[in-house]
Amino acid sequence: MATARDYRQRQRLRRDRHGRGLRGPLYPASLPAASSRAEKFDALVLDALEPIEARWRHELTKLDVAVDEVPEVRPDGRTPAEGVLHDGAVPLSRLVPAGVDRAGLPTRARIVLYRRPLEARAKDPSELAELVHDVLVEQVAGYLGVEPDVIDGE
Repeated sequence: MATARDYRQRQRLRRDRHGRGLRGPLYPASLPAASSRAEKFDALVLDALEPIEARWRHELTKLDVAVDEVPEVRPDGRTPAEGVLHDGAVPLSRLVPAGVDRAGLPTRARIVLYRRPLEARAKDPSELAELVHDVLVEQVAGYLGVEPDVIDGE
């Protein structure tokens, strides 16, 4: 025979303490509002890289592009100086040349974009898209050893 206590325990398993149950996502995953700022920035980087990669596909086969939140700061308070694209004292991106890591394994060259400094420099999403494109063009030009106008196709 089921008692009131058994009923309350069954109800408690399915609902939170306010009796509402588990809530679903606020937005469906198919809507743009469901993606985080980091995911939107990653998509922005891919959109900016696509025309550059389409034009320079063979030259960029050994180059990776990555996104970091903020630049790495050394214990002495300085950021690495080589291959860094600055806006004043704040690094926006860095070109890391190919080399060997601490374990002795070979590494590929990569461009690292710093999301938070880039977002802080832009007033709106269209300006951020232009800034990301300009930074990518500058770094790819530095990697290939050509002028940025050649990369951009102007």
